Amino acid sequence: MTTSDLCGHRLTPMEPFGIRLDAAMPGTPVGDLPVDRLRELAREHHLLLLRGFRGFDGAGELAEYSARWGELGMWPYGAVLELVEHDDPEDHIFDHRYVPLHWDSMYREQVAEFQVFHCVDAPGAQDGGRTTFTQTEAVLRQADPAHRRLWEQVTGRYRRAVTDYSGECVSPVVTTHPDGFPVIRYNEPVPPGEEFINHPELEFTGVGEERLPEFHRTLQAALHDPRHQYAHAWRTGDVVVADNYTLLHGREAFASRSPRHLQRVHVLGTPPMENTALVR
Repeated sequence: MTTSDLCGHRLTPMEPFGIRLDAAMPGTPVGDLPVDRLRELAREHHLLLLRGFRGFDGAGELAEYSARWGELGMWPYGAVLELVEHDDPEDHIFDHRYVPLHWDSMYREQVAEFQVFHCVDAPGAQDGGRTTFTQTEAVLRQADPAHRRLWEQVTGRYRRAVTDYSGECVSPVVTTHPDGFPVIRYNEPVPPGEEFINHPELEFTGVGEERLPEFHRTLQAALHDPRHQYAHAWRTGDVVVADNYTLLHGREAFASRSPRHLQRVHVLGTPPMENTALVR
């Protein structure tokens, strides 16, 4: 593993992908870092972790900082989603259970390029709650050719009817990144026996019903392969920028009532990427 530096702060590659920037002096404001260089790192490495820096005093400050990365994706609740367990959750994002791999903005007019996460309060080391990220370009590059040919034949149709997240989209499982290389767009089915609130309706076509079990089995094995998946254990103050064009992400279950509080902002690309998968 090699290290370098950015403005005197230490850059270290992560495994199996991503890059971490550690503050040379704990408490250095995140806003002091050059966003243009951070954006380059996020695009090159697909995941950027800023650790040891001073975070944000409230959602407004996070939104103001994120706007330096590009145009914000706005929701009925505003720019900042508060990801914290609710007493009586109406959707899985406010629950403590497992969340399968998916991509963000699948039901929106425009697809976010970046997710900016800020950890307000991290769960305990034994409480779970890691966020999982899978680098789908690498999955395809290293896939068994027969498996990849199967995946390339399949199209997914996804429907949700939940406040703020309702919609329908249809996307080939293997599609194209705006820069021209292949990536995977897939909303993973919930494993048998897992409880899940408001899972979308899923339909996969393009191959016969008899081949769908093989499709899901081989694709999920590749997506969860340690060569392609990184699971982030949160620390309070962490800022993570994820490439939503390339990665899929999910969440491991965490101990209910543990202090897990993340904030998330969507940043659109330049120009914004229109969601051609959306059924209007």
